[in-house]
Amino acid sequence: MMAQGVFKQSRIGRFQSGFSMIEILVVLVIIGLLVSIVAPNVLDRADGARIQKVQADFKAIETALKMYRLDNFSYPSSEQGLEALVSKPTIEPIPRKYKSSAYLDSLPMDPWNRPYLYLSPGEEKEFDIYTLGADGISGGSDQNGDINNWSTGEDQE
Repeated sequence: MMAQGVFKQSRIGRFQSGFSMIEILVVLVIIGLLVSIVAPNVLDRADGARIQKVQADFKAIETALKMYRLDNFSYPSSEQGLEALVSKPTIEPIPRKYKSSAYLDSLPMDPWNRPYLYLSPGEEKEFDIYTLGADGISGGSDQNGDINNWSTGEDQE
């Protein structure tokens, strides 16, 4: 009697071990549908997160620039650039009261791993901070569009 029970178990296990091709295809179609619905939402959020990072970096840089101006009575020149916030400039105009611990520990990079661009005096404000977007080329739209501090809705003092 025991021998028959063992034979039946091995026989049933042999027939039910694995998935049919149709089952696999159905699962793949379901996964494809889920990805097609979820992916655009996730990608839009990633682009939004990049823009939020840029805006947060602009605020940090603007705060450091304002502190620099309070100490030295002017913003760094375009030639000195944002690097003046990290180390004391060696080109004119040399700041008179440069903060010993600098104004930023390090310069943030834009979300596409490029340095932010800076002009002083700016065309739109006392200084312009901007990035050229994902493509690194002036102009463009969406993720390739330029992002700047003068169109973020905050007024400069």
